[in-house]
Amino acid sequence: MVDSRARFHTDTTGGPHLLTQMTSLHEERLDRVCNTLRATGARTVLDLGCGSGSLLSLLVREPRFTQLVGLDQSGISLSLARTILATTLEKGTPEVTLINGSYQEPDLRLTGFDAAAMVETIEHVPPHALSTVEQTVFGHYRPGSLFMTTPNSEYNPLLGLAPGEFREEDHKFEWTRAKFRQWARGVATRNGYRVKFGGIGEEDPELGPPTQTALFTLSERQ
Repeated sequence: MVDSRARFHTDTTGGPHLLTQMTSLHEERLDRVCNTLRATGARTVLDLGCGSGSLLSLLVREPRFTQLVGLDQSGISLSLARTILATTLEKGTPEVTLINGSYQEPDLRLTGFDAAAMVETIEHVPPHALSTVEQTVFGHYRPGSLFMTTPNSEYNPLLGLAPGEFREEDHKFEWTRAKFRQWARGVATRNGYRVKFGGIGEEDPELGPPTQTALFTLSERQ
């Protein structure tokens, strides 16, 4: 999967200001994910849908993380990630592994991690495959915590998008806050997790933040 974290819809009325806004949001989102993963106390982290390694390039700077694994379907994106992470990969500290694959498929190499991140990737999954993703990620990989970000579709008019228009052409859906929370609560209940919601970016009083988040934590870790 191409790294959606660095690509934004540009055919809008916002012009350069919008591009600056979205670039700032991208950076703020990565910082929030990194800080959230650190706050969980995790030592080992999965980046599911890692793209070209923009999150991993932040995580490798954090001394507390001892093992990082990035998973992505796109060989091109992983090649870019290897270039970005070349120095770290050569040193071997922290241990970083890049895997070409899908988080719809069980893989024992991806089980037993303290935490995982799914950053702007769930919206690229066809709706009919969401149950498979749930079973694989929360049932099989079963990280201690998982931090997920996804666009808040209610905010899209403020980005100059028409009704029903997505931020990226490859998105299969974009959820309202209510829809995202309904889905995430169901996932948490069915798989023994607690979930806490939040947002990233400047929040509109009525439409909410541009990015919505969910932090899943295994209930037995209470």
